[in-house]
Amino acid sequence: MARTPGELVGAQPDPPFHITVDGRTVTALPGQSVAAALWGAGVLAWRTTRNGGRPRGAFCGIGQCYDCLATVNGEPNRRACLLPARPGDAVTTQEGHGHADLSV
Repeated sequence: MARTPGELVGAQPDPPFHITVDGRTVTALPGQSVAAALWGAGVLAWRTTRNGGRPRGAFCGIGQCYDCLATVNGEPNRRACLLPARPGDAVTTQEGHGHADLSV
């Protein structure tokens, strides 16, 4: 009988929790980044480019490329691949530079 890596080492992680993505509930695991939780839920894009509105999500996964920028809890330009998911986080798709309210 096959066992998971967690079972092999006797890990006892905390229970999963929920975050929301554009109003949709997503399950996250303790220790996951926001990007990992989104990937696990099948969400591959959570921002659009400034020019052209093309979808973007995680690319490098280590915080170097800035493709994974998201608006988390109302704060734009958060790197989802580096940001630990927290219970109750609200992620919204970031449009362009994330500061549409500052446009003139």
